[in-house]
Amino acid sequence: MNSSARYQQLGVSATKEDVHAAIRKLDKGLYPNAFCKIYPDYLTGSADHCLISHADGAGSKSVLAYLYWKETGDASIWKDIAQDAIVMNLDDMICAGATGPFLFSSTIGRNKLLINADVLSALINGHAEVFAELAAAGTAIHFMGGETADLGDLVKTIVVDGTMTCRMQRSEVIALDKITAGDVIVGLASFGQTTYESKYNSGIGSNGLTAARHDTLHHDYAQFAEAFDVNLSDDLVFRGSCKLSDIEAESGLTVGQLLLSPTRTYAPVISAFLKKYAGQIHGIIHCSGGGQTKILHFIEQLHVIKDNLFSPPPVFRLIQRQRNTDWKEMYQVYNMGHRMELYVPEAIAADLIAIAATFNLQAQVVGRVEAADAKKVSISSEFGQFEYGG
Repeated sequence: MNSSARYQQLGVSATKEDVHAAIRKLDKGLYPNAFCKIYPDYLTGSADHCLISHADGAGSKSVLAYLYWKETGDASIWKDIAQDAIVMNLDDMICAGATGPFLFSSTIGRNKLLINADVLSALINGHAEVFAELAAAGTAIHFMGGETADLGDLVKTIVVDGTMTCRMQRSEVIALDKITAGDVIVGLASFGQTTYESKYNSGIGSNGLTAARHDTLHHDYAQFAEAFDVNLSDDLVFRGSCKLSDIEAESGLTVGQLLLSPTRTYAPVISAFLKKYAGQIHGIIHCSGGGQTKILHFIEQLHVIKDNLFSPPPVFRLIQRQRNTDWKEMYQVYNMGHRMELYVPEAIAADLIAIAATFNLQAQVVGRVEAADAKKVSISSEFGQFEYGG
C-alpha cells in the first residue's frame, strides 16, 4: 500500500475535500478570502470595526498525550495540549491581522472512566498558565470559561477544543486578496527556541498527528484499544518501531517529547511585523492542515514557488523514515520546518527576517509568487521536486 492510500485509510485527509464541499454554500462573511470568517460589528454597529471568530483544537494530539500520561504518569503534559488548542485558534486569527485582545472559551469532552480529575485540573489550569505566558509576551487573551462534558459513549479518551473571538478595525484586516505576482515568501521556522519559549520546540504543531502516531509508535501500543479506531485494519495500527521513551539521537529528546512538543505561537512576532509594516503585508498563511500546500485555498491564477525551504527538523525525518512515506505527501501533511509564511514585497523581507531574529526565531525567504493560468504550488527540496494543484 502506498503512503497516500495509507493516510486516507487512517480516516484522515490533508486536503479536507468533504469539509470544503460541505461549507461551499455558506456565507463567507465580509472578506470571503480571509483566513478566518469575519462579520460586521453586530455588537456596537460600528462601520469601522468587525468581529472575527474561530474554532479549533488540539486534534488527535490528545491521544498521544494520553499514551504518554499512561506510560509516564506525568500529568503536566496536558498543559501543552491546552496550549495546542489555544494556539491553533490564535495563529489562524493572526493570519487575518487580528492582534487582540482576544476572548477564549474552551470545550472539553472526556471519558470520565479513563480521564481522571488530575488530568482535567492540569488541562484547565494549563489554559490559565498559557494565557499568563502569552500576556507576558504581549498577547492578551481573556479566559471566558467553557464547557466540560463527560461523554463516555462518544469520546474514547479526551477531546480538547476551543473558540476564540475578537473585535478589530476593518482597516487592519489582511484579506489575502493582495497576494500578487512578484511577492516573496518569508517563512518563519517552526522549530528551535524563541525568546518567549521555555524549551526547544520540535516544530510538529498540531497537524498530521494521526499519521505520525501510527507510523512512528510500536505495535505494543495497540494494547490501548481506546487510543485508536478499532475499525482500522491491523496493518495500519501502530506500525512504527518507536516507544515514547526512546531517545532520538539527533535532538537528544525522547520520541514522546518530539511528538508532543507544544504548538508554537507566532503572535508576538507577527504583532511586531504589523506594528511596523501594517498595510504592506499582502498575506499571512498558517501552514497547518495541508502543510506547505495550504496557500492553494486562497489563490487563483498564481504559481507559488518554494525553492529555498528550511531543512526539515528531526521530528519530520523521524516520521518519514518509519514507513518510508513519500516526501511529496510529507510536504502536504506536515509543515516540514516552517508553520507560518508571509507574502510581502521583496523590499521589506530582509527587515522582517531581522525583526524575527530579535525573538530568536529563524526566518528566511523560502520562495516567490509568479503569474500563472491556474493556481499551483511547486516545491523544490533536497528530497525532490513536487507539484500540487494546477
